[in-house]
Amino acid sequence: MLGSTHGTFTTDLRARVVACGQTTGATVHGTTAAAGDTDVSGRPLYAAVPDLDRLFRPGSVAVVGASDTEGRPHTGITRQLLRWAERVGARLYPVHPTRRSVFGLDCVPSVADLPVPVDVAVLLVADPLPVVEELGAAKARFAVAFASGFAETGAAGAAAQAALAAAAGRAGVRLLGPNTNLNAFEKFRDDLEGPAIALITQSGHQGRPLYALQELGVRLSHWAPTGNEADLEAADFLSYFAERPEVGAVACYLEGIKDGRAFLLAADRAARRGVPVVAVKVGRTEAGARTAASHTGKLTGADQVVDAAMRQFGVVRVDGLDELQDTATLLARARPPVADGVAVYSISGGTGAHCADLATAAGLRLPVLSQARQDQLHQWIPGYLDVSNPVDNGGHPVGDERGRKIIDALLADPDVGVLICPVTGPFPPMSDRLVQDLVDAAETTDKLVCVVWGSPVGTEAAYRETLLGSSRVATFRTLGNCVAAVRAYLDHHRFTRTYRSPFDEAPRTPSPSYRKAEALMLPGHRLSEHAAKQLLRAYGIRVPREQLVTSAAAAVRAASLVGYPVVMKASAPQIAHKTELGLVRVGLTSASQVRDTYRDLIDTARYEDAALDGILVCQMVDRGVEMVVGVTHDDLFGPTVTVGLGGVLVEVLRDTAVRVPPFGEDQARAMLGELRGRALLDGVRGAPPKDVDALVEVVLRVQRMALELGGRLSELDINPLMVLERGQGAVALDAMAVCR
Repeated sequence: MLGSTHGTFTTDLRARVVACGQTTGATVHGTTAAAGDTDVSGRPLYAAVPDLDRLFRPGSVAVVGASDTEGRPHTGITRQLLRWAERVGARLYPVHPTRRSVFGLDCVPSVADLPVPVDVAVLLVADPLPVVEELGAAKARFAVAFASGFAETGAAGAAAQAALAAAAGRAGVRLLGPNTNLNAFEKFRDDLEGPAIALITQSGHQGRPLYALQELGVRLSHWAPTGNEADLEAADFLSYFAERPEVGAVACYLEGIKDGRAFLLAADRAARRGVPVVAVKVGRTEAGARTAASHTGKLTGADQVVDAAMRQFGVVRVDGLDELQDTATLLARARPPVADGVAVYSISGGTGAHCADLATAAGLRLPVLSQARQDQLHQWIPGYLDVSNPVDNGGHPVGDERGRKIIDALLADPDVGVLICPVTGPFPPMSDRLVQDLVDAAETTDKLVCVVWGSPVGTEAAYRETLLGSSRVATFRTLGNCVAAVRAYLDHHRFTRTYRSPFDEAPRTPSPSYRKAEALMLPGHRLSEHAAKQLLRAYGIRVPREQLVTSAAAAVRAASLVGYPVVMKASAPQIAHKTELGLVRVGLTSASQVRDTYRDLIDTARYEDAALDGILVCQMVDRGVEMVVGVTHDDLFGPTVTVGLGGVLVEVLRDTAVRVPPFGEDQARAMLGELRGRALLDGVRGAPPKDVDALVEVVLRVQRMALELGGRLSELDINPLMVLERGQGAVALDAMAVCR
């Protein structure tokens, strides 16, 4: 872990834009945007920041159900709240209907009898609903409900939770919980300096490892245990923490996301301000998703969509709590990189090779050091050792200054922004001198110095005192966590340097295309291919020349107009997979073939009991790469846009990327970069490159359609979208649309 003081590992203070209650707007790129602004679909574009100062630093606290009877659960909680109130300078009022006093403090029988409006009311009662209803008259600002048995238990509990949330809304009280705990009222060390980690967890126990970071010198500023999120949710705390000047990073443990749009707006706020957000989000597997839902009563969402949405807005997703600790700590405290090259320095060729493999596999760049730099290093390292990067010193010098000169030379290289030194185990005095030289060298540079202390013991003085006592060195216990954290560090700063909020550019009014499309929408119906292609035309997406016909003679005339060879397809709303049913024929070159094919398609459709709206006679387009572009509706995030390799094998290959609108051209291109088959678009085995610009344009037009028709379009599938050679465009050969 990083050390505890200021120094190299600092971040700029951020101006707070939080007023009393909730903000009415946010200052973005020099302009003020109203918090009520909505996009063309009616969804908000900016999130108000709740004023949570008095939740974390109240002036007065009421404990409803307070107790001082030894052996009772509420007694320990009351005692902890008393200590916390004393630390934050708050006056505590015990509330109990039958007790005269608790721990020497006079009790009041109910919240209605409180002598002053309190900032926080902690509810230690099995049924918090009646108390919440009374808190409105008592003018309390926040209520914390510990009781369980709500949405996490099923439908009846969910109804009870909804009633509790409604009561809090009527009372004008912000509610934390239910099913939360005491984590917000823990003792945070005030002797630690530097940027802090703010913690959000939906399971209190999962935050314990990060809370313990304080023992390693890492500052923690807040802990928000959100519980079931009947009212206050993770997004509220994320928005609030992003505005706090002392917060260097926000670490999250999320079992579910209550409101996908609210979460993205909060992540956007953090991205605008350069505040790193690191999250464990469970639910990657069916078992994990099922467990999370039973624990919190919230949807987990389709994991691919969650993953993509987080990536869009710069949220670093990690798998383990150990990764959460290491990555959040590094991002909170390290200065922005001056270069993205990584140098590996080790006393063993095997260790260096292992580290280089992990780093390269993670996408880190290990530049080959210049010959001049290698010649310089060989002044102090034997000539038979490889110093190209990784740098193998054969054993860090102990008796003179050569070791320090090696490290200084590596840090002086302009192509190196990060130095990683794996120490596989303690071997005094070499390991002690090595880490001391690294710490001393780090004092003189703005570059990131990382040490991996591989000893499983962790009691050595070189680790406990030298490394953890330094604010200049990032210390890890495993190579994997070090490499992952360094990648997240470089990715975060690369992301924030160019970040522009997509919400600023989101359309607010319908386009002319919307009016045309609106007339085609049939609520609750699947559109035929012909109607779906009309929908695409409305949004400027190119389709083949084609005609819908209802007789063999008309089919022949259409073929002559379209131009041979032609494709013929049955067009019917209920037919989703025409190829599998034998309802597509390609490469027809004569009138007789067209006439016979028409009759065959009619007979096949009759056998499949499909009510046709006609037969499509289409231009044949067969020179390109088949892609798929589509729209689906996610329960958490609403409309999503997918792009991938298409054709008949789309469900087998499953090579797709997804984004949540709104997004810009940069994200559309990034989607293509995530595809395993991306090289097909660039041209392989002598094939010419394809029109990637046209594909990106189709993705953006489909996004516009998803935004404007989001409430009416359940599903859209363009498959295949034939991407032609560069400069020739892309053509939607088939399409399917389902109206909500």
